[in-house]
Amino acid sequence: MKYIVTSLLLLCLSTTAPAQQKRVAGNYAFKTECLGLELDGSQTLKAWGTGRNYSDASVQAQKNAVRDVLFNGIMEGKSDCSRRPLVTEVNAQEKYRLFFNNFFADGGPYLKYVLLKDERIGDKISRNRLRSREGVTHGLVVRVMRGQLEQMLFQEGILKN
Repeated sequence: MKYIVTSLLLLCLSTTAPAQQKRVAGNYAFKTECLGLELDGSQTLKAWGTGRNYSDASVQAQKNAVRDVLFNGIMEGKSDCSRRPLVTEVNAQEKYRLFFNNFFADGGPYLKYVLLKDERIGDKISRNRLRSREGVTHGLVVRVMRGQLEQMLFQEGILKN
């Protein structure tokens, strides 16, 4: 009797494990990683974005790269990049909500501080694009102009000396 109960329990657990694995893998969050630091103070990053199509995912990846430099810092990848975020004030994104909502609007001023890095054709595209039922996740190599971004934040009064 004990053998039958144990067998049934193991059978139930083994049939439910793959379904749980699929749910976790589908919700994986890709992190922005440092690929290098340029001599002009800009950072070359690989950022990820998700959208309905390739274009939406690319725009979201650019926004994520700038947002990570501003508020989160870059913790992944090479140690060349400054790991410290530009804005260290607690709840600054909420405090200056109107400014940052305008800054990150579609086609907004954030585009002045992010450049698409030239990629070679056929550069492992399969690793950079992932499809799911919800849309497309795309990895994009970009340069974030950290020095110019910092200067703009000083001019706007968000960063203080």
